[in-house]
Amino acid sequence: MKKVSVVAAAVVGALTAGQALANVDFNGYMRAGIGLSEHGGTQTTFEKNKVGRLGNESDLYSEVQLGKEVYNDNGKTMYLQSMFAMTSDGSNDWEGTADQDANFALRQFNVQAKGFLGFAPEATLWAGKRYYQRKDIHISDFYYVNNSGSGAGIENIEAGPGKLSLAWVRHDDGVDAGTENGKVNINSIDVRYAGIPLWENASLELIGMAALPNETDQADQAIKDAKTGFMGTAELTMGLSAGFNKTVVQYGTEGYAGHMQWFGGGGGWYPINVNEGATGYRLINWGVSELGSNIEFGHQLVYAAGQDVGAEGDENSTISAVVRPMYKWNDNMRTILEAGYAQDDNNGSKTTNSKFTVAQAWSAGSSFWARPELRVYASYLNQDGDGQSEGSYKFNGGKSQSQMQVGVQVEAWW
Repeated sequence: MKKVSVVAAAVVGALTAGQALANVDFNGYMRAGIGLSEHGGTQTTFEKNKVGRLGNESDLYSEVQLGKEVYNDNGKTMYLQSMFAMTSDGSNDWEGTADQDANFALRQFNVQAKGFLGFAPEATLWAGKRYYQRKDIHISDFYYVNNSGSGAGIENIEAGPGKLSLAWVRHDDGVDAGTENGKVNINSIDVRYAGIPLWENASLELIGMAALPNETDQADQAIKDAKTGFMGTAELTMGLSAGFNKTVVQYGTEGYAGHMQWFGGGGGWYPINVNEGATGYRLINWGVSELGSNIEFGHQLVYAAGQDVGAEGDENSTISAVVRPMYKWNDNMRTILEAGYAQDDNNGSKTTNSKFTVAQAWSAGSSFWARPELRVYASYLNQDGDGQSEGSYKFNGGKSQSQMQVGVQVEAWW
């Protein structure tokens, strides 16, 4: 009887575990592939935020997310979210931490509670580590608002015509600018008011962020001198008959001025090697639209500028344009082109970056966003800068101004 009881308990336990597992949300993202360049080496990732990512990613990257509603009673719910990520160059069969072939990271671990606030039962109270309402342009992997990290907040409080979100996020991995005793610790205060209706199929979101340096007694003077920075964002979203268009205006001061110039999103790092009083701004337009039944078109236009970012009197700007049209032969096969151009101006010294990619792809559906997608591609990359000479180029160990590369890549989210 004892053996029978043990077996019965094991069977019941297995069935219970299976039922619990069935209620777990499994989500994620991955990209991986193989490629080579005309110079005999592997492919290169080259200014993808500015010239586009298609045929311009040389890494293996994955995110695996598991989540589960762990409490649901009387209108109150609690949801546990977790995510682990891995990145490597994809060059080995076994990629682990022992030989530093791969890096693993805890990207999210938080609890989101809804229905617990009497004054706002519709709002979500959260604490932990999470991706916080990130905003990105997919074709360039550019996160123009990204205040993710460990923190706490309340989001989606119904307030007038829109919804209010408040968060406090901590960043302890700022740019140390050569200091010896630690990096800049930042407490970031994040206020958002979203869904403000304007006209038909148009809405506005306003975002305000303040980065408050948290100095320690043993920190270097450069860290103690870091100033509070402010970053403001206004995002206009317009729905189209088939697709959408977003126009974004951003302004940053002090360390956030560096984010404006260097394509940051407001989190993760806070440069202190900026002159006091530094300012910067960005103008962005991006979206996806249909041009007929078989053609979809994604685009990015960015103008970014900074004043006193670095030495006093520095003036820097970047203009970026990326277009990605695709022709759909049927629901699962498509031909994709991507062209990107960017010009950086550093106090009158100009550098031009460009890329052109052609890809044949097979996807899980006909939408621009259909994934998984397998691609065979060829890319041409080029960099041309004032006073640039052999040894300072981007490609072939500094010897080449341009590079052709070919490869196969898969990208998926689920």
